[in-house]
Amino acid sequence: MTNFPADYTPPAVWTWDKDNGGAFANINRPVAGPTHDKELPVGKHPLQLYSMATPNGVKVTVMLEELLAAGHAGAEYDAWLIDIRSGGQFGSDFVAINPNSKIPALMDRSGAQPVRLFESGSILLYLAEKFGAFLPTDPARRAEVMNWLFWQMGSAPYLGGGFGHFYAYAPIKIEYCIDRFTMETKRQMDVLNRHLADNEFMAGGEYSIADIAIWPWYGGVASGAVYNAAEFLQVQEYPHLLRWTDQIAQRPAVKRGKIVNRTWGDDLSEQLHERHDASDFDLRTQDRLAAAPAE
Repeated sequence: MTNFPADYTPPAVWTWDKDNGGAFANINRPVAGPTHDKELPVGKHPLQLYSMATPNGVKVTVMLEELLAAGHAGAEYDAWLIDIRSGGQFGSDFVAINPNSKIPALMDRSGAQPVRLFESGSILLYLAEKFGAFLPTDPARRAEVMNWLFWQMGSAPYLGGGFGHFYAYAPIKIEYCIDRFTMETKRQMDVLNRHLADNEFMAGGEYSIADIAIWPWYGGVASGAVYNAAEFLQVQEYPHLLRWTDQIAQRPAVKRGKIVNRTWGDDLSEQLHERHDASDFDLRTQDRLAAAPAE
């Protein structure tokens, strides 16, 4: 049995220590609401996305690119960068769309009244229903998609805020926390691996919003793109998860969607700070945007 330090006792009343937030101490705070006035830009398309290419943001850009690839011209969109590292999610206009101050956020201006959307799972479901795509209409098959969509929404916080934070971002490495969330992350990956042993996609033989929701997180970790933890997690133990991860990664719409609102990495071809038209994926345009300073 591991012996853990026992020199911390929670105080009777917790107080906020601004310097105790790890890699994101500059933006973490225990209250909601805007910190500054900031008007959001509005482009030419009905769908206006305000986001960043974290796994949750990638879900929506992949979905929009998949819809366009499937011929749904109404899914054209403007993608504006919200730099969460500098607190862009706390601007007044962004908070008006998402009072929880998390990316992604989407405005649908195609109708008489604009519709605000926040929470990535809600956005995926809304778009799937709006365009009649990537969500079966058969009740049993639809239920299976919804099972896995909600599984992702409930499970990923253990992967991200749990494992990811304590393994990659916490200011000190706490053995108990890393062990606890590594165990849960590996359990979740085993859930996926066992399921994908008998299914091509998450809901069977048909690609759906369940795959689009799960891939940026669990495919990202399995491939090493998220947290650079593939070796630590021994992802080779999950061959069916790895097969699915690679299969999704090869889709042209996924390749496009994963770089939208991305502002980091040495490969400039993997960055597209903003997206307003399909032509923005041209490498010359991409390089120009990648070289521009982030907002």
